[in-house]
Amino acid sequence: MSRPDESPVGPSSPSPEPGASHPGKDTASGAAAVERAASARSDFAVVAELLPYLRPYVGRIALALLLIVAAKLVNLYVPVALKQIVDGLNVEPGLLLLPVGLLLAYGAARIGVTLFNELRQVVFARVMARTSRQVTLKVFDHLLGLSLKFHLDRRTGGVARDVERGGSAIAELLDWTLYSIVPTLLEVMLVTVVLVWAYDWGFALITLGTLLAYSLWTLAVTEWRTRFYRAAVEADTRANERAVDSLLNYETVKYFNNEAHERGRYDQSLRHLENAKVRATQSLALLNLGQSVVIASGVTAMMWRAAAGVVAGELSIGDLVLVNAYLLQLSAPLFVLGMMYRQVKQALTNMERLFGLLDQRQDVQDAPTARPLLASRPRLSFEGVHFGYDPRREILHGVSFEVPPGGTVAVVGHSGSGKSTLARLLYRFYEVDGGHIRIDGQDLRELTQSSLRAAIAIVPQDTVLFNDSIYYNIAYGRPEASRAEVEAAARAAQLHGFIERLPDGYQTQVGERGLKLSGGEKQRVAIARALLKNPAILIFDEATSALDSKSEKAIQAALERIQVGRTTLVVAHRLSTVMNADRILVLDAGRIIESGSHRELLAAGGSYAQMWALQQQAPPAEQAPRPELPG
Repeated sequence: MSRPDESPVGPSSPSPEPGASHPGKDTASGAAAVERAASARSDFAVVAELLPYLRPYVGRIALALLLIVAAKLVNLYVPVALKQIVDGLNVEPGLLLLPVGLLLAYGAARIGVTLFNELRQVVFARVMARTSRQVTLKVFDHLLGLSLKFHLDRRTGGVARDVERGGSAIAELLDWTLYSIVPTLLEVMLVTVVLVWAYDWGFALITLGTLLAYSLWTLAVTEWRTRFYRAAVEADTRANERAVDSLLNYETVKYFNNEAHERGRYDQSLRHLENAKVRATQSLALLNLGQSVVIASGVTAMMWRAAAGVVAGELSIGDLVLVNAYLLQLSAPLFVLGMMYRQVKQALTNMERLFGLLDQRQDVQDAPTARPLLASRPRLSFEGVHFGYDPRREILHGVSFEVPPGGTVAVVGHSGSGKSTLARLLYRFYEVDGGHIRIDGQDLRELTQSSLRAAIAIVPQDTVLFNDSIYYNIAYGRPEASRAEVEAAARAAQLHGFIERLPDGYQTQVGERGLKLSGGEKQRVAIARALLKNPAILIFDEATSALDSKSEKAIQAALERIQVGRTTLVVAHRLSTVMNADRILVLDAGRIIESGSHRELLAAGGSYAQMWALQQQAPPAEQAPRPELPG
């Protein structure tokens, strides 16, 4: 995490609102970028982006469509069977015989409709679930591949909400399109053909006219009210961002007694969401009213025409029943066709935001010719490195130094001098603005990021743990490691004894971001995790800053043992932790102002000697022991 005086914010940047993240170099907020990317897509572009994920399932889609056609053909026969039954019963009472065959056919047709619909569901379920999974996984993988700049800028709650809604919207889009809209349109077409074939164009014209008026009204009003749904989505995302931000910073809220303030901020977002939902509901009422008027007018006209035919002797009672049955079959899906279209538009809106995340540019990318790093005792060199999080404020000014194979170089200096930035650049979270960082003579930009980071382990100053067990967090350094290896790493980090005294041992849950552990305990977990990774390059960024003096001495001895044979970069404030380094660099305002061993720097009487004297006069206070973690 950025320290206050190494923040990637230029001096002229406006102060963000409380809880907001700092913008990165040459970028607006992550949420705003996603919104711009989403709004730039048309509905057709969203569908086109989805099609490649559906190509492997063309066979299943074709079979599902065939089952839909079969269901509609069978359903088309139901009113015909009903007409024949009614006409068969319209005889003298003495001649009445039950049309058993027609009754059985009628029942079989209704069962067939349900059978084909359920078979379609079975066939197509895998397509919806798999497509949603693949797209969501691609977005998640893309987010993990984005640079640190994006993740410093994003709001976790908003991004998580967009991914959640977008993933479910894919299944909804496919469901509504293939299960509802296509079958409804197919049924309208088939009924129109039957009415023209069996009767005359009058019935077909009424049906098509009703459908046309219904479609025009639905399209026009739905397009108009889509803006209200978009506003509701935006408000929901903002509200989720506020809620997650407050909950993640629960301790800070309590420290400053700001529950009422957080409640007010959250309520402000909820108020925007409430207003957006009300406008969406009011516009929906207008849409439904217009649809009902169109459908009722069409049904009335059809029944009027059929009743007139019966009175005139041109149609039988069975014909009237058949027309009425077709109207009932059509009116139900037509009534919900507007809702279907609305759901599709909403799904497309949510997918726009999901695919908008994929539009976020990966600032740090592997070159086409990038090769894996192969190194056991690498030589690390910074050559005239220039870097700034914001182009208006450079952090490093031509920094040059070298860490020999298996050697240890420490970087010390005041806060904000750029020490932690060196570690971020070594991990290639950012690209340097000038100069080179090399490992065994190879520029980092010539190496694959995966192999580079596999060769490095870091013990950060601010250790953030997963909300899982202690065992999982240690094993995260090398997930395939055996239990014996995990426990050996814990012993080396002076952590095994503490874990054994816990009621749940290694299965003890550490809580959100590891907040159930003390700072020193979290730091030992980080040390054990780094040891388990067994890297070629080690980075210690204030690795013992959260430890008391007694624990620090024990851990420092362990760290010095594991540094043997590994190329090590140490970032430190406490000079007592770097006394044995092969070389110590004093960094000030992004420039190396002194370099040498501990003895040489003390003898020089410069900045290092002054910092040493100050720290000797004011030794760090002992930390109070923390109670053991509850099970």
